[in-house]
Amino acid sequence: MASRRDADTEIDPEAGLGLPTRIETLRARLEVVEGASRGAVFTSASSRATIGSAPSNDVVLDDRTVSRFHCEIRLEPGGARLRDLDSRNGTLVDGVRANDVWLRDGSLLRVGRSVLSFRTSEDKARVRLSAACAFGGLVGRSVAMRAAFAVLERAAQSDSTLLVLGETGTGKEEAARAVHEASDRRDAPFVVVDCSALSASLVETELFGHVRGAFTGAHASRAGAFEAADGGTVFLDEIGELPTDLQPKLLRVLEQRTVQPVGVSRGRAVDVRVVAATNRNLRAEVNAGRFRADLYFRLAVVTVELPPLRERPEDLPLLVERLLESVRADEESRALLSSAESLDAMRRAAWPGNVRELRNHLERGVLLRQPLSLAGAGAERAPSSDGIAIDPRIGYAEARSAALADFERRYLDALLAHHGGNVSAAARGAGINRVYLHELLRRHGLR
Repeated sequence: MASRRDADTEIDPEAGLGLPTRIETLRARLEVVEGASRGAVFTSASSRATIGSAPSNDVVLDDRTVSRFHCEIRLEPGGARLRDLDSRNGTLVDGVRANDVWLRDGSLLRVGRSVLSFRTSEDKARVRLSAACAFGGLVGRSVAMRAAFAVLERAAQSDSTLLVLGETGTGKEEAARAVHEASDRRDAPFVVVDCSALSASLVETELFGHVRGAFTGAHASRAGAFEAADGGTVFLDEIGELPTDLQPKLLRVLEQRTVQPVGVSRGRAVDVRVVAATNRNLRAEVNAGRFRADLYFRLAVVTVELPPLRERPEDLPLLVERLLESVRADEESRALLSSAESLDAMRRAAWPGNVRELRNHLERGVLLRQPLSLAGAGAERAPSSDGIAIDPRIGYAEARSAALADFERRYLDALLAHHGGNVSAAARGAGINRVYLHELLRRHGLR
């Protein structure tokens, strides 16, 4: 149990060190200087400000030419960064069309028929941080991770629907599982549905089940994920891949807590907590018409974003220690792979596959009994001319298997990174069946 040291500091129960439990972050101040809302002033509640016509935005503009989620501003250590969210009419910054740009105090943003003046607010927002350096299988001492832990800890104390965002490999399923294990539902099932791994014809029966004779080949009744998880948690991974014709049915489940198996005319009540995850920007998907706005609002009751590994290099020592334990590294491998030299090299790598890629890198190092070069980490290129390190102390068959496994992991890491984690697009790009690609990803711990 953590104990209070002062108003903003608690003791980390694992490390025994005082860690700040609140920090101050910059906020965005936006004034409408042209348009129907002229004179209105908005100040974001946190370091992120979203602009659009939907009422859940920080800046809500009553303007038909503005998309539901038009653009967002994030105040980062390097400054204020604006990203257009694939809006219908685009965003202009100081007269120039912008997709991803840095802002200055006084920048003018044209959003639809409105013009807004941006500057950082003198008032700062206070962000709560967890006093712990771990939540379930996730670890990290960085501010970004402990801010995420604080949200996950609160989410675990409720049954609210949770949306977990983050790049591929950041630990979204681990976060969902940790929330389940920390909740009152921990003794009930935790059921995972990978929406990207199922064909459109199978998604409905996978989610909602079917009765015998409902369709050709339905020789027996089968409970869907929601019925199987009754009393527990359903984790909908890659929710952004859910076919549009099934989105209204999922919305009905979330609103009414009933499921209707294929072949049944009446719904069945279920008691489940829903956690969804995606590496897509669902607000941009809403703008593009690929994701229902009402479903997004139902899923995003509580939202948490897991930061990419490149943005939290200070977490590498903890991560390396935990991951080496998980792959059962011997003492020699631990010393080599957690040395100061190895950690420095890891901090300089890009890690497009994030923690998943780091785990694979360490596992290869343990298998080959030496640190591997990180010169190409995060780059989409073939292995260096030096090839894979050879250990003559092991047999030919074992060495060959290790080399093939290393190639497969490297290729799959690069393939996923190139296609932004979209498995369907990756399968098309690689020229292989999507089901087989999923098999390879699972074999190498990439899904």
